[in-house]
Amino acid sequence: MRFPAGRPQQYNWERARLVTDFVSAYVASSPAELAGRPASAKFKRNAMLTIGALGIVYGDIGTSPLYALRESALAASHHASRHDAIMGVTSLIIWALIVVVTLKYVFLIMRADNDGEGGILALASLAHRCHRMSRRAKQAIGMAAIFGLALFFGDGILTPAISVLSALEGLSVESKGFEPFILPLALIILIGLFVFQSRGTEVVGKLFGPVMVVWFLVLAILGFTSIMATPQVLWAINPAYGLMLFVEEPWTAFVSLGSVVLAVTGCETLYADMGHFGKGPIRFAWLCFVFPALVLTYFGQGAAILRDPANAPIAFYSVAPHWAHYPLVALATVATIIASQAVISGVYSITRQAVQLGQLPRMEVRHTSARESGQIYVPRMNTYLCIGVVLVVLIFRTSNALAAAYGIAVTGVMGLSTVLVGIVAIKQWHWSPKLVIPLFGLLALVDLAFLASNALKIFDGGWLPLFMAFCVFAVMDTWRRGKRAQADRHRDLAVPLSSFLLNVDRIPVRVQGTGVFLTPRPDSVPGALLHNLKHNKVLHERILIVTVQVAEVPVVAPEKRLTVEKLGKGFYGVQIRHGFFEAPDLPKALQEARKFGLAVEPETTSYFLGRDTIVEADNPVLGKARLWLYTWLSMSALAPARFYRLPANRVVEMGAQIAL
Repeated sequence: MRFPAGRPQQYNWERARLVTDFVSAYVASSPAELAGRPASAKFKRNAMLTIGALGIVYGDIGTSPLYALRESALAASHHASRHDAIMGVTSLIIWALIVVVTLKYVFLIMRADNDGEGGILALASLAHRCHRMSRRAKQAIGMAAIFGLALFFGDGILTPAISVLSALEGLSVESKGFEPFILPLALIILIGLFVFQSRGTEVVGKLFGPVMVVWFLVLAILGFTSIMATPQVLWAINPAYGLMLFVEEPWTAFVSLGSVVLAVTGCETLYADMGHFGKGPIRFAWLCFVFPALVLTYFGQGAAILRDPANAPIAFYSVAPHWAHYPLVALATVATIIASQAVISGVYSITRQAVQLGQLPRMEVRHTSARESGQIYVPRMNTYLCIGVVLVVLIFRTSNALAAAYGIAVTGVMGLSTVLVGIVAIKQWHWSPKLVIPLFGLLALVDLAFLASNALKIFDGGWLPLFMAFCVFAVMDTWRRGKRAQADRHRDLAVPLSSFLLNVDRIPVRVQGTGVFLTPRPDSVPGALLHNLKHNKVLHERILIVTVQVAEVPVVAPEKRLTVEKLGKGFYGVQIRHGFFEAPDLPKALQEARKFGLAVEPETTSYFLGRDTIVEADNPVLGKARLWLYTWLSMSALAPARFYRLPANRVVEMGAQIAL
């Protein structure tokens, strides 16, 4: 992956932009407007941001209690004694929350903000711009960023499947008669969730935070009640219990790590959503609300299993009284839908970023809110996710089976984050290597242990996220290489614009109106212009050579969006810049050219686009298989006219063949 010079790309892993829905529902004022207002207004805004963080940031990790301790206890109890196994895995889970989430993410990784933005790609761009790094090291960082993105897409498929299944499996706890209905009901809910996406999430988004507040309160109350019945479980706060499990049953403890990591799934969201909520609300929500609730629920589940080992397969529901069982199933289902929605919206947002940055083919992006630009829907990606989730549910059928697949994607991203933030700490924070190497080395060792334990599950389901990541990586890498090869081919055939302007007076006919030609290279003549001149033998009286660039910020300031250079003889060089959170609108951007003395009238403006047909060269630069994939991706990409919102009745496409 290539990051531009200067300020890095502001990637965001986005559980994305749903924050604007419910925050705006409660707080209509901007931070600037609040600056001169009483402290109560600022407190109200921070409170709403904290509630918003509970709904979006912590939806994934907040639903982990549905399956994390259950899987860990079952994995550890095969060989170790019941008491040692439960106390050991409970201790490991609590300390995973302390070390991995609190220390690593909340206090360390969240320091690495990329102009306020976070996520694996933002972190990769920070590491990429470090000085005095070899080209090979920067290439490795770029590849790590793409692989992290690929794992995220896999997470977008696995999270809805395992979350909804684990919640609905609570129906069979009270009565086995519900068991045949769990799978069909899960499919109905998940398919309905994807069908609902096209209508937007504004109304539902306002409920995310309050529902998750109720969810965490219920977790804390049920956990506390169970602890009171068996208070000796609190001794598991001593890390010696986890270490003792490694001493007495090292293999059992190592295997159980693959399930313990399920307790920290979603920790990347803390960093990824930093740009939406800010460090303060996210940290406050974790330290004062989420972390205590999770600790109580895990202790409570451990206490329930200590009282009765038969509770291990139903660890989450074992802490609830019988009368509250079905209401808890309903609440858990709603919570898992919220967690799934956050991940799905994140996939949409990061897909748009990848498209804007040229990492994926152009796709249709629909805005589902007239007020908030962050509310988007990507039909093609929605279809892919829906198909993937349904197939995953049909293949694995239970959350127990899916748990084996879930950990690989999580641990892979965690390991990449640790390495990248270590580079940033040395190169940009100027921390002493004597501090960085042992600190991040220890964190990397923890990540490696989690990853190695999950690697044991590759043949039991761990192959799935690796396969999905490989497919996404292959698509992105092929698209990038193909676009580069295509650009190189155009450069070889290009005519310098300066030479063309010297001879433009020889063209006998200049017609009225404005011709707009898109090109990635402002110093060369667009191919569409040459083809138009070759076939029609005319030029417009005004020619705009337009270059569209994606800036390294989410949103470009209006005064920096457009630059116009007068080239002479009726030619103008126009550069349009937009952020990677913005949808490009070429006609709207060109209206700003009036302040440069260039009036672009819509009714007299024609847009000329080049459309390349890929043909196989004698020696394909991509190889036959990759050339076929790139050709298919090119054909399936959204037409430039729709992508740039050009008026359909003012567009002329000029075709050409390109041999690759």
